[in-house]
Amino acid sequence: MEKIIHPIKYRIIERKITPEKSYWHFLKGKTFYNPLNLPNEDDIEFMFGTTKKKVVIELFRINGGKVGYYLVNLLEKKYYYCGQDWASIKVKLRELGIGRDEPNYP
Repeated sequence: MEKIIHPIKYRIIERKITPEKSYWHFLKGKTFYNPLNLPNEDDIEFMFGTTKKKVVIELFRINGGKVGYYLVNLLEKKYYYCGQDWASIKVKLRELGIGRDEPNYP
């Protein structure tokens, strides 16, 4: 799995369905720059005035709970389905104007 760098207001969520259960997995990242000492990953939903349950309800509404990766803008309450592979998250972030291609080194 390749690393993806994104602003704290975004949350990456994976929808999985197995024979035993189906679930939404809120992927946790590592903070590498936090000059304002914002809350850690566990408190992100609270910081933006929502809950994991509310986020999951909205994600289910946009795509019926389809398997794959989702991206949530917690600040603006925008929800996106990215696709079934990890690289699709990076593509969606680029569509939203976040990130850039890595430079080619000689």
